[in-house]
Amino acid sequence: MTDREIDRIIEMAWEDRTPFEAIENQFGISEAQVIKLMRKELKQSSFKMWRKRVNSGVSQKHLKKRSIEINRFKCSRQRSISLNKIS
Repeated sequence: MTDREIDRIIEMAWEDRTPFEAIENQFGISEAQVIKLMRKELKQSSFKMWRKRVNSGVSQKHLKKRSIEINRFKCSRQRSISLNKIS
């Protein structure tokens, strides 16, 4: 993976409304691999804060936990903002 892809994965992982499934669809890496990447790339305190947030219920990182009213991975402008691969 390039540094740019790693940065984008980290950015998507930090976003509360971006589910792990969207990261897997775009980059082909599983939730476990995202966690491993975050552990490697973040400071230990940042990683712990991120994991606590993901597991707290505030985050909607898992599609099964999301409200049925949310039926998309991204906003309509995200591709133009971030050069996202998903259109």
